[in-house]
Amino acid sequence: MNYKKFGNTDLIVSEIGFGSWAIGGLAMAGNIPIGWGNSDDSLSKKTLTKALEKGITFFDTADFYGFGHSETLIGEVIGNNKEIIIATKVGHRLEGNKIVLDYSYDHILNSCEASLKRLKRDWIDYYQLHSAKIEHLKNGECIDAMQTLSEQGKIRYWGISLSTFNPYPEAEFFIHNKIGHGFQVAFNLINQRAKSLIEKSSELGYGIIARMPLQFGLLTGKFNEKSVFEDNDHRSFRLTPDLISELLNSLKSLEPIIEKYKVNKTTFALSFINNFSGISTIIPGMRNPEQIEQNLSSLVKIDQEDLEFIYKVFENNLNGIVEKMN
Repeated sequence: MNYKKFGNTDLIVSEIGFGSWAIGGLAMAGNIPIGWGNSDDSLSKKTLTKALEKGITFFDTADFYGFGHSETLIGEVIGNNKEIIIATKVGHRLEGNKIVLDYSYDHILNSCEASLKRLKRDWIDYYQLHSAKIEHLKNGECIDAMQTLSEQGKIRYWGISLSTFNPYPEAEFFIHNKIGHGFQVAFNLINQRAKSLIEKSSELGYGIIARMPLQFGLLTGKFNEKSVFEDNDHRSFRLTPDLISELLNSLKSLEPIIEKYKVNKTTFALSFINNFSGISTIIPGMRNPEQIEQNLSSLVKIDQEDLEFIYKVFENNLNGIVEKMN
């Protein structure tokens, strides 16, 4: 395992981190799935333990993943181990059957206390606004809350988990106002929209977390247009057969490059992201110990010529269909 400095902070993180959305378990907003379906807590704990054994030191979660259950599991396995970096998020809550975005001062302070209790931590290493929008940032309460929590020692550093499809407005607000310490962005072979933001913000000292590196498992090669997801799995409406078919056809031109590097599709997808020096850590979701092993296979350096080809495939074939995955 390699380790990197997280932007201008003193946090040192594993280049492959642990994305903890899936271990949150069953979560529904009315009849809309907002989790990955049923999960096995005993298996999730074994997976977390395996990750620690393999040298993963960065774990990313949110108070909305399983409505706190993901945080609870991390707390039970990792607890107040100060050698491990824990990042979590705030700003989503369920009101009846409706998802509400709440970045009010009081909600953030109260939610931080609840997260600390579930995580069994004295502080949160990196606290993130969960997809806050420009209007929330301009309102200012969420920024004041983060500053208060920093002054109280409840959080060490803070940032924002940015929009999957247009990460720029909120990131530019942070950069212009010189606030926060990092950005979490959706970035992978299929969705390269954050490319220039990664390059710019890392130069300015922001730490970068790359989420959705395998696009809900689509880039592992495990799925095709005949794949079926349970109704309580969010992929059941995001990864439709037609969309899977369209995306896989668009990715066929990359197969010769993947073969050239003699790695599997998972390793190639993670390697592509790791070629961006500004990215501090990549957080694939992991649900079992086998996925830990798969995601920690030796990454490869991709030639610049091949990277340029990958960029063109995105611009020509993929950019127009990315938003269909929302």
